[in-house]
Amino acid sequence: MKKLLLSFAAVLFSAAIFAQAPDFSGTWTLNTSRSTLGAEFSMAPKNVIVVQSGNDLSVEKHSEFQGQEFVSTDKLTLDGKECTNTVFQDMQKKSTCAWSDDKTSLKVVSKMSMGDGGDVTINEVYKLDGGSLVIESTSSSSFGDMSEKMVFDKK
Repeated sequence: MKKLLLSFAAVLFSAAIFAQAPDFSGTWTLNTSRSTLGAEFSMAPKNVIVVQSGNDLSVEKHSEFQGQEFVSTDKLTLDGKECTNTVFQDMQKKSTCAWSDDKTSLKVVSKMSMGDGGDVTINEVYKLDGGSLVIESTSSSSFGDMSEKMVFDKK
């Protein structure tokens, strides 16, 4: 009986280790040669700083658009609750996060209202691939659909 209980405890312990979600924390730099970016227009940031602690996730993206550099920061929670962040002046972005069933990737769904320009929905899937952070992003709006695979190397 004791051996059976020890075996059962070992199986539970192993399952807990394998079900642990990845930690995306770090300072990451875009690797354009490994990424698949939009030919005419890309939303890929040059650098991403991720801080993941407990239920909280902060994603700071350093981007450039038409020669102007800008930084956007999203404060998210990993429990599926909706989070609201301000982007582009007073525009509100509402986001939710959900882990994949196997806990290897995190999907972030964000929605923004562009006023007369309609709504924008952005789906981002975060995962680790070796020593790289991979963000697969799709967006849909009245301007059309866009898809990119961004690969970031850790600094």
